[in-house]
Amino acid sequence: MFIVDIKSCILIIRKIFALIVLLSAVGVSAQTADTVEKEIVRGWSVGAFPTISISNTLGFQYGAFGSLFYYGDGTTYPDPLHKFTFEGSHFTKGRSRFYATYDSKYLIPDWRLTLSALYMIDPLAYFYGFNGAAQPYADSLDGQNHYFLDRRFLQFFANVQRELTPEVKVAGGITFSHYDICDFDSTEYGGNPSQGLYQNYISSGIISPDEASGGNVLEVRAGMVYDTRDIEAAPNSGVLTEVFLNGGFASGSHNYLKLCAYFSHFVRIPVGFISAGDPVFAYRLAYTGTLAGDVPFYMQQIVPMLVPHTMLTEGLGSAKTMRGLFENRIVADGVAWANFELRVKLFKFTLWNQYFYTAVNPFFDCGIVTQPYRLDRQAQSFGITEDALRRKAQGLATAAGIGFKLAWNENFILSLELARSFDSALGNDLWFDAGVNYVF
Repeated sequence: MFIVDIKSCILIIRKIFALIVLLSAVGVSAQTADTVEKEIVRGWSVGAFPTISISNTLGFQYGAFGSLFYYGDGTTYPDPLHKFTFEGSHFTKGRSRFYATYDSKYLIPDWRLTLSALYMIDPLAYFYGFNGAAQPYADSLDGQNHYFLDRRFLQFFANVQRELTPEVKVAGGITFSHYDICDFDSTEYGGNPSQGLYQNYISSGIISPDEASGGNVLEVRAGMVYDTRDIEAAPNSGVLTEVFLNGGFASGSHNYLKLCAYFSHFVRIPVGFISAGDPVFAYRLAYTGTLAGDVPFYMQQIVPMLVPHTMLTEGLGSAKTMRGLFENRIVADGVAWANFELRVKLFKFTLWNQYFYTAVNPFFDCGIVTQPYRLDRQAQSFGITEDALRRKAQGLATAAGIGFKLAWNENFILSLELARSFDSALGNDLWFDAGVNYVF
């Protein structure tokens, strides 16, 4: 997530939209809709781009990201036989991240294998406390770097799925994570040296000493998948249901068990007059909740996934959970959220013997705390009753916005999205994200 000034947002949007219109005009004049229907991609397809952005909190970002797809003789298209994704980038104010993943449904017959590795140096990690609106957001404190901590972590992820039928699969996996966490160095970034929220939570006992500086976590998960989607990256129809248990074993005896359930539905709207393809109404209903144990605070923002769709899925709040909210704005033992969007393709065209389309996706997101996290400690620290704090924590958060997409060979999708939260207690600055893929 990037929070930028309005002028920068408008300038970037104008440039990207102009590029999309230009490419669309070139492609539409070059082919008819009948030609598009016969598209097949064979061999290797590479989508690699420079990573360039500007953020008023993170500075200038530079690096590269992209994906490599291998389609073989094209019989599985638009599904690739093998997919590799990578990113390496650095922000001038300190954040660096290095990511690589491999995904294939064909390497091992009847099995899907997903592997990934991530290393992140993040001296400006966002920390907005626990339980959403129970910890109010103050604009005046943001300028004093009140909502930062220094986080560095290494993560290895492995997951397999086994087909029982073409639609039903059993799945399991393992993740190892190592976290190093310390106080944000405000003097290095020209900020106010006063105590931040992270230190306030430690001194008040909301964050315990055995987890304050991070630790090692081994997570094991197992569950079921039901998948009838026609295309995985941007489905036109079908459903995806994932239900699984996620158990964690962390330093300091912070062991826990979570239930995760995600349901996505894609409904094609047969309007018939858009040559690029019919619009799709897509929605996702999602829930994660703690069944037992005590999750260390640095793992609560992680949203467990069977197949990662992005480098790191955190929330609520971010490009992959609830858009319009700051990163990790709502952190709790249990959360539920929903995403609703209309995906409208505008133009479909060929360029350099590759297939492209452009699209827009107006959306509405909402989320709620279903199971507060350490609410008793928060209430004691704030000097108010637990019931009063619970009412603040469990209010419905809402946000809305619009996205712009440029898809390459149905699988590599550049994304630009703008949104705004409707709740000032959560922070309702203009939210902006430039990345890849749909949110689900």
